[in-house]
Amino acid sequence: MQSKNLIESLLEQTRQIINQTEKLKNYDLQILTWKENENSWSILECLEHLNLYGDFYLPQIENKIKNSTTKTEFEFKSGILGNYFAKSMLPKGKLNKMKTFKDKNPLNANLDKTVIDQFIKQQIKLLDLLNQSRNVSLNKVKIQTSISSLIKLKLGDTFQFFVNHIIRHLNQIERIQTAML
Repeated sequence: MQSKNLIESLLEQTRQIINQTEKLKNYDLQILTWKENENSWSILECLEHLNLYGDFYLPQIENKIKNSTTKTEFEFKSGILGNYFAKSMLPKGKLNKMKTFKDKNPLNANLDKTVIDQFIKQQIKLLDLLNQSRNVSLNKVKIQTSISSLIKLKLGDTFQFFVNHIIRHLNQIERIQTAML
């Protein structure tokens, strides 16, 4: 895939994510914290989970882009592991539940609407980083994963994984909204 096409696609997806999330600001706290059962997440818990991942990945991506001496390439070639991780995040027809890491699980956290503002702020940062990434190699810049510091993914794969993870949880938010009706 062309590097510039990947970045453009991720920028567009991120803009849609921001638009979708902006609408949540109109909900009252009772709706944002509603849960189907005690073990399921509320809308705010889904967003807080994503904020915790943003806190891990965004500063690292920013630092790697800023300190990179690589040059952009015409073609981005997804790595085997990176491609697997990115695709595994995409929502499937049948719900594929995944266990989250304890430090990224906001279940029963006391949350308020600032979670939405923080999420949108992170998405704006992501737009900025995607634009900055036009000047570096999406293939050679490597980002450590939250799974292990020994596992590193190409910057292009990390962006895809990160955005797909967000889309996955925005779909979860839509299911929560449907369950409320």
